[in-house]
Amino acid sequence: MQGIPKLGFLTSIIVMGICFGTYTYAQIQDSDEAQSKVSHSIKLLERAYIEDIDYEEVAENAIVGMLKELDPHSVYISADEIKKMTEPLKGNFEGIGVQFNMYKDTIMIVSVVDGGPSYKQGIQPFDKIITIDGQTVAGVGFESDDVVKALKGTKGTEVNVGVQRMGVDDIIDITITRDKIPIYSLDASYMVTPNIGYIKINRFSATTISEFHKALSKLKKEGMENLILDLKGNGGGYLKTAVDLADQFLKDDKLITYTEGRKYPRQEYTATKKGGFESGRLVVLLDEGSASASEIVAGAIQDWDRGLTIGRRSFGKGLVQKPFKLNDGSAIRLTIAHYYTPTGRSIQKPYEDGVEAYRKDISERFERGEMTDYSKIDLPDSLKFETLVKKRTVFGGGGILPDIFVPIDTISQSEYYKILNKSRVFNNFVLDHLHTERKQLLKQYKKEDDFIKNYTIDDTYLQNFTDYALEKEEIEKDEEGLEQSKTLITTRLKALTARYLYDLEAFYQVINTNNQAFLTAIKVMNDDDTFGEIDFND
Repeated sequence: MQGIPKLGFLTSIIVMGICFGTYTYAQIQDSDEAQSKVSHSIKLLERAYIEDIDYEEVAENAIVGMLKELDPHSVYISADEIKKMTEPLKGNFEGIGVQFNMYKDTIMIVSVVDGGPSYKQGIQPFDKIITIDGQTVAGVGFESDDVVKALKGTKGTEVNVGVQRMGVDDIIDITITRDKIPIYSLDASYMVTPNIGYIKINRFSATTISEFHKALSKLKKEGMENLILDLKGNGGGYLKTAVDLADQFLKDDKLITYTEGRKYPRQEYTATKKGGFESGRLVVLLDEGSASASEIVAGAIQDWDRGLTIGRRSFGKGLVQKPFKLNDGSAIRLTIAHYYTPTGRSIQKPYEDGVEAYRKDISERFERGEMTDYSKIDLPDSLKFETLVKKRTVFGGGGILPDIFVPIDTISQSEYYKILNKSRVFNNFVLDHLHTERKQLLKQYKKEDDFIKNYTIDDTYLQNFTDYALEKEEIEKDEEGLEQSKTLITTRLKALTARYLYDLEAFYQVINTNNQAFLTAIKVMNDDDTFGEIDFND
């Protein structure tokens, strides 16, 4: 039977033609001859292979296989993937301006972008979208990706949605004209104490610096003298944005980072202008999810003794990628250089054992005990460096090792909590609860500060939650596990309630009350003996 064969087999043929250059033809240096081998392999397939071949698909898989042998971050990106990846970094996309959750197989609006297309047409939080352009989308197995495809679209085009609203019997038909929708990279900015501010950044995008300036200005007006910059879980983004953010904290001409590669000579990036926060105590929060641009900022601050880093060792991505476009709109994102901190530390962790081992690194850190015990981190003398002002010892070898280590919380995380957390029970229970209680809660807590200070999760509420988990998710109640993780569970329930009643900033104000890195930062900020040794304002 004629047809398109399985790609894995064909990919292996092409990739073998490339990889054999490493093993069988090790003496071959000339790239033209290597290209000739690949071309010849494809011609052999065309002339002799048993079945018809989709050469475009084979070529894509061949490129993927070839790049996989180089390093963990050299990758092939299809044209569609490029668009998806760049939207969050550009800072906007075209759509209707809502955030949603799939709730009981129904699209539930969680929040509406102020001034956006949906806001202008009266879409409200907790509205359920039942139809899109006349097609029923509730209760038919619609997935999140399906929703995005249906609601996103070119600016100026229209989409018709049928909305079910609490207290309204009939479906409300609304026509929304799509427009540019901002994507924010700054999740929260608020005052922690009368003189300590907090800013949480989730990515380094084209709009991050303007968002940061706005948040910084607001906090300064509220009395901020010292700052906690939260980069936990921030996987990076634009190099320029990382340099510009670090520039906010460092005085003129100080080296922020430099890159260097075989075909790309050393290029230095330095502080160039007066930053928004060059004096005042500074703490950067890091964890194993902080990568790339986050590590550039943290490394510069640490190397210049400008502030303290607190948390756990960061991811360790210090390879510079450059996209090279292909003729069909796809691209190869190729590693061309390494990032280095001002002291010359390489940010990149080792990857000699292959991509799979590289991807398992974080879980292996946990297995080695590194996440809970600082002494389990391998720190040979060969990786020692000195900071540029105070001459403190810091380490290279991959990632940024924080000045103050905060272990991951394993004591409070019972197996019961882990099972609950893996499901959608927290989210769904809070949404269910707010269906009936939202108006009353907003009436009782008119401002989010009132809610954060005074709202409590009592035992009755907690019992309702565990009953709900049993009924909806078949998660058996574990009294011992519940007691062990009670603070984690109640904090998460309150934080999600704050999120859906108010905004994401309210979520962080609640969740941070049980975040040990955050609490350590506050303690250190107020300790002259600890922070006084590191404070660099000259």
